[in-house]
Amino acid sequence: MTATIDMETDMAQQIVLLPGIGNSGPGHWQRIWADSDAGMTLIDGQDWDQPVREQWVENLDRTLRRIGPETILVAHSLGCLQVIHWAQARDVQIAGAMLVAPPDPQGPTFPSQASGFGDLPMQRLAFPTLVVASSDDPYASLDFSRHCAEAWGSRFVEVGARGHINGQSGLSDWAQGRELLDALRVSAAG
Repeated sequence: MTATIDMETDMAQQIVLLPGIGNSGPGHWQRIWADSDAGMTLIDGQDWDQPVREQWVENLDRTLRRIGPETILVAHSLGCLQVIHWAQARDVQIAGAMLVAPPDPQGPTFPSQASGFGDLPMQRLAFPTLVVASSDDPYASLDFSRHCAEAWGSRFVEVGARGHINGQSGLSDWAQGRELLDALRVSAAG
């Protein structure tokens, strides 16, 4: 059974996984990580099919206030935009964030059912971040991803042709992603 965040979460460093639209189903590396590692939890309490920015940001804020500042966020797709909008609007500190395959909200393939994510903040983030991008992501160009990483003060890693870095990418447990997360955790602790 997948672990989810609850009120009993202790204050030790947590890894919170933030899926994109539709949630991360079976075969998605986020689901595999949550199912195999008790230190990682998938955020819950969001409408996965009709996401509204204000609701997602408020949900993330409540979650982080509950579990504390030693949290590392691992966001995928629309979850990345959730983190960016949250970081610009709230004052809760976190240890860091890994932003995997952030979609271009102005791009032609951005999901129309995602409400309010279009005006993407481009200010430097107050915590260590890593942007991970694929060279053939249908939801964002490498130029867009690089520009975001630069604006947010993030380290940028291109992982080659991996599509949207999701369940359809065939990554399974995504060992490279775990290595990138481990490196972020080290830099966030130092």
